[in-house]
Amino acid sequence: MKSFFDKLTGSNSSSVAEDDLIDLREDSVSDRLTDDENEENQQDGELAVDVFDAGDKIILKTIVAGVKPEDLDISITRDKVTIRGTRVEESEISKNDYHQRELYWGSFSRTVMLPTEIDINESEAIEKHGLLILTLPKVDKERKTQLKVRT
Repeated sequence: MKSFFDKLTGSNSSSVAEDDLIDLREDSVSDRLTDDENEENQQDGELAVDVFDAGDKIILKTIVAGVKPEDLDISITRDKVTIRGTRVEESEISKNDYHQRELYWGSFSRTVMLPTEIDINESEAIEKHGLLILTLPKVDKERKTQLKVRT
């Protein structure tokens, strides 16, 4: 079965014959299921991400082309990030009218464990031309402050 990345980019990491066999099996199974059963059996696509250390912050990048920023759900804690959304196909085209269908449509999610704790209050998310960039400042564990004792 094609990965989310393969569906998203249209790349073909497995042989055509293998894809054809898998597609035939999926079609025959989906033809026997009701619409409700099909929805229950569909799994979220998984986003491909780049995560790197930029000194005082962690940067996470992922492609969310075709998804409106307001339709993205980004949850962060001090040690993990979860991105959820749905890529909705805007027009209904009959399955028989397709010559090739590789784009991924549907819900997706990804949870990434971070290599260090982050400051959730200073974190930012920017979407530009289909690229989602999360800037996650690291918690400065060496930072000190003086506490005044109240009486």
